[in-house]
Amino acid sequence: MRYNAPMSIQTPTKRQTLTISQLNRQAKRLLEGNFASVWIEGELSNFSKPSSGHWYFTLKDSAAQVRCAMFRTQNMRLRFHPEAGQQVVIRAKVSLYEARGDYQLIAEYMEPTGDGALARDFEALKGKLQAEGLFETQLKRSPPTLPRHIAVVTSATGAAIHDILSVLGRRFAQTRVTIVPTVVQGQGAATQISAAIALANRAADDCGFDVLLVSRGGGSLEDLWAFNEEVVARAIVASELPVVSAVGHEVDFTIADFVADVRAPTPSAAAELLSPDTDELAATLAGFEQQLQRSIEQRITAGKTQLQWLQTQLRHPGSRLREQAQRLDELESRLTLARANRAQLSHHRLALLAARLQQQNPAGDIEKKQLNATGLLRRLQQQMLQQLAQHKLQLANSVQLLNAVSPLATLDRGYAIVSDNKQRVISDVDQLSPGQSLFTRLAHGTVESTVARIVGEPSQGQLL
Repeated sequence: MRYNAPMSIQTPTKRQTLTISQLNRQAKRLLEGNFASVWIEGELSNFSKPSSGHWYFTLKDSAAQVRCAMFRTQNMRLRFHPEAGQQVVIRAKVSLYEARGDYQLIAEYMEPTGDGALARDFEALKGKLQAEGLFETQLKRSPPTLPRHIAVVTSATGAAIHDILSVLGRRFAQTRVTIVPTVVQGQGAATQISAAIALANRAADDCGFDVLLVSRGGGSLEDLWAFNEEVVARAIVASELPVVSAVGHEVDFTIADFVADVRAPTPSAAAELLSPDTDELAATLAGFEQQLQRSIEQRITAGKTQLQWLQTQLRHPGSRLREQAQRLDELESRLTLARANRAQLSHHRLALLAARLQQQNPAGDIEKKQLNATGLLRRLQQQMLQQLAQHKLQLANSVQLLNAVSPLATLDRGYAIVSDNKQRVISDVDQLSPGQSLFTRLAHGTVESTVARIVGEPSQGQLL
């Protein structure tokens, strides 16, 4: 017990009479001014809880006792319910109740006698594991957002597993749960919990476990102590499965919470953490479906618009060939007509000559004229054949030239038409930039590509 040295009391030279109130007030100031907070251990007795919420009790040992009070603002913070006959340790200030002149202690904190040692052991192990870096954030793993199979290390008959199964059944009943049963308090509980964690990890591949939930319901510090043992902390750290710790109530913290990947305040909260809400999931999927549907419709509409535009811009070579074939037929008809007219003209001239010959009737001239007419006819036929061959050659050249300028013929020779996403033909590297999308029209199909690097403009006369 720590205390300050008492104040020196001066003996008055002249008698001074005090009232009882003055005496008690000075005694109270003397006690409160000379004693700091003290830690006292003893047995509770005469414990009372009036409607005000304040606690009044006596703390005693085998040889003495002292009255104590613990006001509501302090006792509401305790995590246990004291009872008469219980051995406790309190932190208190020494005071005096002036109305009755009773010497008393004003308690600020109380814990069962064993809790002090447990708290020191808790802080010692916590400091050790923290110094090893086992609490570091970068070591934590996120549990799966939609686990298919959860392994739960807990008591098979405790309230925790019922809360977990109830929440999972309400939120997402498709989740599989396997209970790895173990005792969760008492002698040997820590060893069994660590063994259950190791067993769940060994069976993870065969059973398809996604995450491991270590859990139990609330209780006193002694009840939860198995989850403050080093063997359990080491087993959680060594787990290959992500570990969620849900031990006790929201105000309870254990070593398992610090080394686990995720801490949940309660078993029910852990079940909510590991399961999506079915209604929310259905609404989310419906939203994604609508977005996908709109995206598909927009892509189809854009594709149809682009196809229609391309159809207006690109004239099919077949129409050009049909026009040239029609032109060829027209030229052939004109050639046939010209040949017939020429033959008819020649026959007409021959008839005139025959008439003149008949009029003049010179036999020699007739014979010469006949010979001349025969030669002219032969020359005429040769010229007609030559002209016909020349026209056929010109026609063949025209067809060859037409095929040469046809886009499809050019593409068949291995060339391609390169355009950007606005269908503008690319003819210069100045029109390009890295990352730009290009569309290359080949003889059969179109290739979409992206500009990775621009080499530069080739020297004149040199092909890329």
